[in-house]
Amino acid sequence: MAGLWRSYQALMTKYPWSVQIITAGSLVGVGDVISQQLIERRGLAHHNVRRTARMMSIGFFFVGPVIGTWYKVLDRLVVGGSKSAAMKKMLVDQLCFAPCFLGAFLCISGALNGLTVEENIVKLKRDYKDALISNYYLWPPVQIANFYFIPLQHRLAVVQIVAVAWNSYLTWKANKL
Repeated sequence: MAGLWRSYQALMTKYPWSVQIITAGSLVGVGDVISQQLIERRGLAHHNVRRTARMMSIGFFFVGPVIGTWYKVLDRLVVGGSKSAAMKKMLVDQLCFAPCFLGAFLCISGALNGLTVEENIVKLKRDYKDALISNYYLWPPVQIANFYFIPLQHRLAVVQIVAVAWNSYLTWKANKL
């Protein structure tokens, strides 16, 4: 396991953007597999591989690039590594970024699931509040620790490790019709 982590760190140093995107897409996919197998109890015979591929594509093309870029922007907006700076970063992240990101994620997944604009709006009205409240239970303590202890190039990885559980919930919520 230590060797795998060292390899990951070496790749992060050499190819940070690519590794962040691949990590995000892969872990969103893992979250969907967990959602289908443990939450929805579909079993392997009824696993929706296309859904997992759709969720991974959201991870590769939306989650990874957007969150990776956001952390760079946030690091420029709130400078420093103090406890106060970590708290400010968490507040800006959770009050400004998270609500927009969650809404966009749910809309994108709805569109990729073939929902019409009207159906997507109904689904967003039904699921957004629950997802945002759940977000606020999990992410503020994770983000304070992330912003205070973790170097910028590893923040997305830390978030994605915690996000395996979050992605399981979010993919279930996003794909619940």
